Amino acid sequence: MIHQSWKDNATIKKVKCVHTDAKKYMVNRVLTEGKTYDVKNETEEFLFVVDNSGKVGGFYKEYFEVL
Repeated sequence: MIHQSWKDNATIKKVKCVHTDAKKYMVNRVLTEGKTYDVKNETEEFLFVVDNSGKVGGFYKEYFEVL
């Protein structure tokens, strides 16, 4: 249940969304191209960021560039 407290954790780094052209999912509803997001957790394949809905969501790293 550690994921329930991720939003309150310290920000690891900041990333900028470079595109929302998803092949399978509709990420353009919760990410905005060009906007900066706070990274709360990270795995090899995913970044967990506070998205436009105000919740922490997991997204492929290909959507972001590190600032």
